[in-house]
Amino acid sequence: MSQKLYCCAFSSLSTRKKLSFMSSLNTISTSCLAVVDTDFSSDDSAAAPESINYSELQQRMQSHANSGSISKALEVLNFVKENVPGKPSVYDYNALLRCYFRSTGVAVGEVLEVYAGMKKFGPNPNLLTYNTILHGMVFIERLENAVLILKEMISSGFLPSYTILLKLLKKLLKLGRVVEADWVLEIMWSLNCNPSQHCLSALIQSLCKAGMVQRAYSVFSAISGKGYFCGGLLYNPILWALCKSEQVYAALSFFGFLEKKGYGHSVYSYASLAYGFSKGRLWDEAFCCLGKIGSTGCKPNLVTYTVVIKFLCDDGKVDEALSLLGQMEEEGCKADLVLYNIILRGLCHEGKVSEIVYLLRVMDQKGLSPDKYTHAALAGGMLKSGRVDVCCELFLSRSYSVDDVVYNIYLHSMCLSGRSREALCAMLRMTDKGLRPNNVSYNIILKGLCMEKDMDKALKFLVGFTWPNNGPDLISFNTILSAACKLGNSSIIQQIMLQMEDKSVQFDVVSFTCLIQYYCSIGKIRDCLKLVHFMMNTGPRPNTIAFNTLLAGLCKNKLLGVAEKVFYTFVGIGVLPDTTTYNIMIRASIKEGNDSLLYELSRDMNIRKLKPDIGIFGCFIYSLCKRGKISVAIRLRNQFQENGIPLNIFVYNTIMKAMFLRGMFWEILSLLKDMAMDGCEPNEGSFDMLRQAKMNGWMRSFPRAVRILEFVMCGYSSRYSSTHRMVDEAAFQLKKNKEGNVG
Repeated sequence: MSQKLYCCAFSSLSTRKKLSFMSSLNTISTSCLAVVDTDFSSDDSAAAPESINYSELQQRMQSHANSGSISKALEVLNFVKENVPGKPSVYDYNALLRCYFRSTGVAVGEVLEVYAGMKKFGPNPNLLTYNTILHGMVFIERLENAVLILKEMISSGFLPSYTILLKLLKKLLKLGRVVEADWVLEIMWSLNCNPSQHCLSALIQSLCKAGMVQRAYSVFSAISGKGYFCGGLLYNPILWALCKSEQVYAALSFFGFLEKKGYGHSVYSYASLAYGFSKGRLWDEAFCCLGKIGSTGCKPNLVTYTVVIKFLCDDGKVDEALSLLGQMEEEGCKADLVLYNIILRGLCHEGKVSEIVYLLRVMDQKGLSPDKYTHAALAGGMLKSGRVDVCCELFLSRSYSVDDVVYNIYLHSMCLSGRSREALCAMLRMTDKGLRPNNVSYNIILKGLCMEKDMDKALKFLVGFTWPNNGPDLISFNTILSAACKLGNSSIIQQIMLQMEDKSVQFDVVSFTCLIQYYCSIGKIRDCLKLVHFMMNTGPRPNTIAFNTLLAGLCKNKLLGVAEKVFYTFVGIGVLPDTTTYNIMIRASIKEGNDSLLYELSRDMNIRKLKPDIGIFGCFIYSLCKRGKISVAIRLRNQFQENGIPLNIFVYNTIMKAMFLRGMFWEILSLLKDMAMDGCEPNEGSFDMLRQAKMNGWMRSFPRAVRILEFVMCGYSSRYSSTHRMVDEAAFQLKKNKEGNVG
């Protein structure tokens, strides 16, 4: 006989209903409320009410639920509804839900439909209903639904137990649902429930990893305010997160706050500060922090030393890194292979071959065998420092097994030395060595061919060779497109675009930036601006690099007015300018004598707290020298040095040229002395100025000054002391010469 499902147990409705369960249940189709034919026993349905065994029906319902058939379990409850007065009760539905969660393959949608039906038609869910569903959702790890049920439970006036809240919190943390975990913590605190320190520590770490450092600090403050014992597991993650996000002074303030509160610091607390100071190149503070560790009874560990040494090497301070290595070994802290690999890479970048040999000997004495990362560090470091020959020799003389990473470094080294065809043959032989070339390998060869400007062979390699995986990727197309655009090869550009269309490879911001550069280089500014307009309206959104490429192209085409409009348009849509952006605009403003724009750019740069680099300072010095304000240019140069900006020969040549034009020979010698102090040697441009001064007759009245300047510049020594003395002697002779002329 036909029976009705769940809704018939509540009412005689014959149509499907959609029930609300907050926002998540709005779309649930309550199929359990639909009228369907059932296979419930006709004998049971025909039985007299007095012969019905309610306990037996309960067992049958639970049996169906345990087997995962919630629809049959609901059919039994429907039969009970029609034949047993006052039944089924909320406890029957709770039993159904409990048994169903024990079954395999729980369908969450069916559970939510049962819950929604109870809310709509009765019996109303009670505390046990919510606890059952909540436990079940946590058990099957449907945490999003568990959180929704918890919200419903609280809004209905029921309070969850400490046990279920703790289980939910642990599960959320385990699966990285940090926002929901933070909300559950707030619920627990509102109920005066305190999770374990392990859970709190896990939550703070998760918040820090998600970048929610401020919230992590708030949680820590609340914990300390509740009288918890706050160990390093709670506050060290905050210190590390602040330092990693370049907020080292905020970390230092928090560190001091902890000290005032009486919290003891471990070596990991100091290591976080050492990391922050080292990352920010604040070396005095970093070394002070290392010294502070020793004064507190702790000793810097391997992690602390590794952090500082890595950033020293990254900053080019390899000698200091070696000194610190010696210090740590004197203190009984043994370096591992990772640390030696870091220093080796730094030495390679500096090209210090003798130190590399010595360090490798030390490693051998300590029983540390070089691994593939050691050889990758050696090869990669030599490659970055321009020692391509040494990189190739390291690979060819190897006595170790290589992986695809090291082999790709070898291929890259050959391409950099103009041996792309040889690199291609080597790549094709990789399979003989048990290695499989990947897209990175192919892209290295492609870039090598492009660097050699052999565009026909590059295109043939892109199209004609069988690439791994799914063929050339976006990086491959951007590599050859960039080279073709720089060379202005319109034929290759068109073929690349057809290939991209054929393989359904979409342009990204890099691809569009290449075309922007191409259009500007051939003077098609209108097409370039159309392309930029398309990007702004359709995507991809232009980034700062595309912004700078467009500005540079416009300024090279002497369209500073258009560049100014583009500058403010891009800033208006949220594309942030960087130091390079201002460098481009300031240089063009100086060349065209647009003082008002120069002032606006300088003011805007200051507002954005962008520090001028040597390029921008060089532009200002050029402007001042061009106007004859050499003394102001000298003062600006001194400001560079005070701000820690290293000066280069181009800045000195700009000032020197202005001095030559004005016959300021005494000042030129003083400038050469400053160059010696800064370690700058005259280059070919410096000698050209001297030759031009002689040819143009600027120094005809000072023949001895010419000889002295030639003597100083041609005898320039790389050693500071001898150069310094030479300049002083020359200056004395020139002063005597001037006094003699006056006499």
